[in-house]
Amino acid sequence: MSYEYEIPLPGMYIQDELDARGLSQRDLAFILGIEEPALNKIIKGKTGISFEMSKALAKAFNIDADFFANLQKAYDFARAEEPDPGVERRAALQNVYPVREMIKRGWIGSDNLEIQMARFLKIANANEITHVAHVAKKTNSGEEATPSQVVWLCRVIQLAGSMPAKRYSEHTLRDGLHRLRAFTIEPEEVRHVPNFLEGCGVRFIIVEGLSGGKIDGVCCWLDSSSPAIGMTLRFDRIDNFWFVLRHEIEHVLRGHGREQEIIDINLDRITDSSKEEKQANDAAAEFCVPQNKMESFMVRKSPFVSERDILAFAKTIGVHPGLVVGQFQRKTERWDFLKHHQVKIRHLITRVAITDGWGDIAPVTL
Repeated sequence: MSYEYEIPLPGMYIQDELDARGLSQRDLAFILGIEEPALNKIIKGKTGISFEMSKALAKAFNIDADFFANLQKAYDFARAEEPDPGVERRAALQNVYPVREMIKRGWIGSDNLEIQMARFLKIANANEITHVAHVAKKTNSGEEATPSQVVWLCRVIQLAGSMPAKRYSEHTLRDGLHRLRAFTIEPEEVRHVPNFLEGCGVRFIIVEGLSGGKIDGVCCWLDSSSPAIGMTLRFDRIDNFWFVLRHEIEHVLRGHGREQEIIDINLDRITDSSKEEKQANDAAAEFCVPQNKMESFMVRKSPFVSERDILAFAKTIGVHPGLVVGQFQRKTERWDFLKHHQVKIRHLITRVAITDGWGDIAPVTL
């Protein structure tokens, strides 16, 4: 906001009051209990009228206490420098997108934000950035993806597009699932996942989630024959890793997400799902623990399932105990049950997979 006219010095009103009353500056200085030079500086605008002085002047002239304070405020406001135009632009972007977090993570720079955001989001017109925040993306809950979720997805696609990959083979991926499942026996075996997927023509990327995103993973396609799987490792647990990975693999095998990416959020809790999500959830659960064997185990052992029972069952079916614990928790909603078996694997998988986050920036430019 700026004034189209010159705001007079607040001191001019003091002089007007003096003239109207036939008083001199010396007289007013005496009344106020200050030195005359100090009053002269106020009248000439060299010193502003403080709140204390405004109250004193109000007593001296018998007028409203805020009269001179408001005059000084209007004068100071009119003379204030206009803010950096970037303030308004940054506010418009930050109110929609997690721009500050994107800059911190090295996804974009701090200069020419509109242009960089347009390139990042692949929007032709930089002026349309704040109007296409959702870009019609969907989550597995059927709701529109938030701008934060869309930004994360764009980063996954960006990284996937920079990766070389073999031609995708559904046959190789499907036939290799038994080999993939053999990796679930020990946490360290997750190191084989990137090479396995690369051999099937599936790009695999790990991107740390953005604040409030609640994303577990996504299956997306760079084109009709180039699938990519992105994961956040939001829950650093062995059971969650394998469940989410197998969930996304099922999406790939069924060709889900070719026309419209579906961002998977809260996979550990969402039960009211679409047909596509149910298919992926069922495949993931079956992969982690064969469901007929899981049901049989629970019938035989419930309601008193011990740690020893879990360990023996996991050994029988050839998976890490954490996977059994995860399935047991999902079925009983006893989320604290033997959770010490749900070991961390992030430090293992990020050593071998293309990773962006936790202090590391994947080498890709806009």
